Amino acid sequence: MKKVNVELVVGLFMILGFAGFAYIAIKLGDVELFGQQNNYPVSASFNSVSGLKEGAFVEIAGVRVGKVTSIRLDPEEYEAVVTLSIDNGVRLQEDSIASIRTAGIMGDRFVSITPGGAEEYIEPGGEIEETESAISLEELISKYIFKDE
Repeated sequence: MKKVNVELVVGLFMILGFAGFAYIAIKLGDVELFGQQNNYPVSASFNSVSGLKEGAFVEIAGVRVGKVTSIRLDPEEYEAVVTLSIDNGVRLQEDSIASIRTAGIMGDRFVSITPGGAEEYIEPGGEIEETESAISLEELISKYIFKDE
């Protein structure tokens, strides 16, 4: 009887361990369960998105308000079209500016949105017209080193 109790306790401990691991993996992975929709899509076109990846965060004034859901090439304009998923509680003015920034000197790229002053808001599925592309550190260094004199 004592052996059965020990096996039962070990089994329950293992189940709780796996449940805790699954919970942490879902929270850290930012996975949405059961189709939770607490956001809306907005797109922005950039000349260059070098280093930006799907899943990168979107922030306004240093506060995370969404994430990058997709990056694709527009075959007609040869621009990168980035689709952002913005939290429902955040409304973007029509004259907002989307910029690609770097977290720290060599950190990950993210999208920073500077709010505008317009009274009109971007509708879900709309587009941010004003954008600033990523700055390439390699290009800046090569311009400095190989500058014409």
